[in-house]
Amino acid sequence: MKIPAFLAVMLLPAVAALAAETPKPNFVIINIDDLGYADIGPYGSTLNRTPNLDRMAKEGRKLTSFYGAPVCSPSRAALMTGCYPKRVLPIPHVLFPVGSTGLSPSEVTVAEALKAQGYATGMVGKWHLGDQPEFLPTRQGFDSWFGLPYSNDMGPAEDGVKSNFGQPLPKKGEGQPPLPLMRGETIVQRVLAKDQETLVARYTDEAVGFIKANKERPFFLYLAHNAVHWPLYPGEKFRGKSQNGLFGDWVEEMDWSVGQVLDTLRSQGLAEKTLVIFMSDNGGTSYSVNKPFRGQKGSTWEGGMREPVIAWWPGKIPAGTASDAICAMFDVLPTFVALSGGTVSTERKIDGANLWPILSGEAGTAAPHESFLFFKGLVLEAVRSGQWKLHLAKGELYDLQANPGESTNVADANPEIVAQLRALADATDRDLGKTGLGPGTRSLGKVEKPQPLLGRDGTPRAGFAPK
Repeated sequence: MKIPAFLAVMLLPAVAALAAETPKPNFVIINIDDLGYADIGPYGSTLNRTPNLDRMAKEGRKLTSFYGAPVCSPSRAALMTGCYPKRVLPIPHVLFPVGSTGLSPSEVTVAEALKAQGYATGMVGKWHLGDQPEFLPTRQGFDSWFGLPYSNDMGPAEDGVKSNFGQPLPKKGEGQPPLPLMRGETIVQRVLAKDQETLVARYTDEAVGFIKANKERPFFLYLAHNAVHWPLYPGEKFRGKSQNGLFGDWVEEMDWSVGQVLDTLRSQGLAEKTLVIFMSDNGGTSYSVNKPFRGQKGSTWEGGMREPVIAWWPGKIPAGTASDAICAMFDVLPTFVALSGGTVSTERKIDGANLWPILSGEAGTAAPHESFLFFKGLVLEAVRSGQWKLHLAKGELYDLQANPGESTNVADANPEIVAQLRALADATDRDLGKTGLGPGTRSLGKVEKPQPLLGRDGTPRAGFAPK
């Protein structure tokens, strides 16, 4: 394990009272892939039944201005490091199999930060921050990992990774190497179409097992479902049960999984000791509903980056509440570190802030961020300050409070706001850069001669086969 030099193990005054009562709360992140803002009941879905998330929201707090990134690798980099994706993973899009780059081993992840505080750390599900050994979760602070190194669509078409359940499989041809399901640094199996159907259930069993195995000590569980990313493979018990086709079936199975995790915490007497945050990594695709927002995954419109997020901690987070404060993936690390009894020094720059005052509904709490930067890859496409958002290329200004759907350009009526937001973008150019690599970006992890974890003939990479 890397020693997180930037951590000082000392109590934060802001959480001293909480730490005295619950010195080491547990943390659970449930991250769904490509879930749209209005794909679940608490955010307005009328298509998909999500009773467990409905209950979670009634017992917890919704965050309605929480941002990820347009696509998955950058969003997950922000979640792990507390930084804008461009600071720690400066890439134009996402990472692919057999890539020579990944999240640098020199970065300190939230898992490493909590491990230094005595936590058991476990990950279940999709990683997507590099598939070479140096970049895997087990090298980034996680004691255990069961899941896929990247998205469930990254593999050869004949294995079913390029087509939904029930569609004919293409004939064998050239393409990406087979998709490996892994336990730690051992390849469990090659993932075929029939295996995709079981991923949600298997991940859920692993997550429940991790909670039960570590209930006597503080733990951090990161459950990152491959659902509901295309191709769509809901499990047999859920297939055909929704009113929204395969996508709705998979959303409803994902909701079931959330219920299993929360029910386990309740039955093990851990609910009042555990902060659970449910989220999506980016906006939904064409399968999704992102209303009331414009755009979808891959864009810097609100529909591409604003996520449905629910925070749950009975007795600590006020039930049935919501906050519209600007917050983001990069706030998770400083929040968890603070609640665990530590603090983050300024030796290694991060962009996140401690969200606990927002999550706990502390009276008079100011928003942790007045502004937010919308990067698509290496390009700064938009900036937000308070209610105002400026898309830089065309100079379009939107009032997100009055017009969250970004349909009415009010730039001509607000030249002073446009000038202020352009000045904010110019300041960013001196740090992360509006295009290209700014002085504030850090180096990617790099390896020479990357190799597939699983060869095209199904042979595991040396050292990754079951012993």
